[in-house]
Formats: sequence, structure tokens, C-alpha cells
Amino acid sequence: MQSAKTALVISAHAADFVWRCGGAIALHAEMGYNVTVLCLSFGERGESAKLWKQPGMTLDAVKAARKGEAERAAEALGVHDLISMDLGDYPLELTRADKEAVVDVIRAVQPRFMLSHSQYDPYNTDHMYATQVALECRMIAQAWGHNPGQKVLGAPQLYLFEPHQTEQMGWKPDTFLDVTTVWDKKRAAIECMEGQEHLWDYYTRVAQNRANHFKRNSGGQSGGRDCKYAEGFQSVFPRTVDEL
Repeated sequence: MQSAKTALVISAHAADFVWRCGGAIALHAEMGYNVTVLCLSFGERGESAKLWKQPGMTLDAVKAARKGEAERAAEALGVHDLISMDLGDYPLELTRADKEAVVDVIRAVQPRFMLSHSQYDPYNTDHMYATQVALECRMIAQAWGHNPGQKVLGAPQLYLFEPHQTEQMGWKPDTFLDVTTVWDKKRAAIECMEGQEHLWDYYTRVAQNRANHFKRNSGGQSGGRDCKYAEGFQSVFPRTVDEL
């Protein structure tokens, strides 16, 4: 029996996978993919300002709230497995043992493709650090000499999802994905992230703008396929195809 198709998202904080690739997650889940989301942290220190403004708030309470939000969002998107490593944020830092745990996840999932952040982000260095970790751990997972006996990784594409201020990040999308059919799932997941309500409509507008780019590049402005919501990605490695 053919094994299930798989994908892996490596998210610096608990909400990042929702804003930036929630549509891709929901769409591929509907296509039969088992999508695993690995959250390196909850974003409890740096991305939970609304929670911290509440009287008497504690670090454990913020973590619990963010964990609950991420779990509800993952359920809305159809995530197969949500893994929260709780490694802290601002700054996010991984030990050698932490990285080997990430490698174990990558090898267990055997993803057909991976998603993570832009490679440069001066506004949030946790983001670009997460992608550095993703690249390093992808490399280790391919090494036959690392934990011999485990199944080694092939060569899955790593797609970089859209950062918050694209002009400052050197992020250049080369792939646009139509997520119109699953937009209701993504919006539902977005609204699970109650600690960052100020971003709900922002990322709705981003998806609408990317839909215009999808149409423009799918046959021209007037002849392109209609699309209402889309996500953009930048591929790290060359893509090999039989047809364009």
C-alpha cells in the first residue's frame, strides 16, 4: 500500500503557520496529505502583547493560551499532527539536542515538501533563525551517518512563506497557490489567534493581493484563471519537472 503523502511546516512561533501558510495546509490536507506542523515556540514573550496587557498575567498562562489557540487553529486547518517544542522566543535558541529532535521529526514525517520563514528578517530574527534551523536539520536528516538505521531524508523542496514586510526581507515569490476553496478554513484558523487580532484583516488582504498575482501569472490579466485568495512562496532549491 502506498504511504500517505506528507508535508512539514517549521514555524518559529505558534501563530506563524496560520497567517503564512494556513491555506496551503488546508488545501493539501483536503488532497490527502498528512501535514505536520512543528512549532518551535509559543511566541509567549514577543508575540502575545494583548495577553500581557491583562492584569495578573503570567508566563505559564500566556503559554497555555497560545497553545490552545494553536491547537484550535490546527484543527480548523486539518493538521495531521501539531508538535510544540516549547523552546522559548525572543530569542529563539536551539541546542544540539534540540536540533537532533527536529531531525527526528523530519525523518519520521519524510515530507514531500517543507515550509518555513524567509531567510532574512531584521524585524524578527526568530523567523530567520527558524529557517536556518530548518535548512541545517534538513541537511542532517539526509546524512547516512547520522543515527544509522533511521530512514534518511530524500530532497524535499523547502518553500519560504511570506514574511510580514516583504520589501525589507529580500523575499521573492516564485510560486503562487490558489487557496480560494479553503479560505473559510484559513479565516476560521486566523480567528483562533485571539492574541493577535490586529493581524486578522491584514492577512486577509495579503491573500487577496496574492490572488491578483495568481491571476496575472496564470494566463495574463484578462485570460488568467479566476482566484480570490492565494498564498505566495519562494523555493530554495531548483525544481525538477517534466512539463512546464
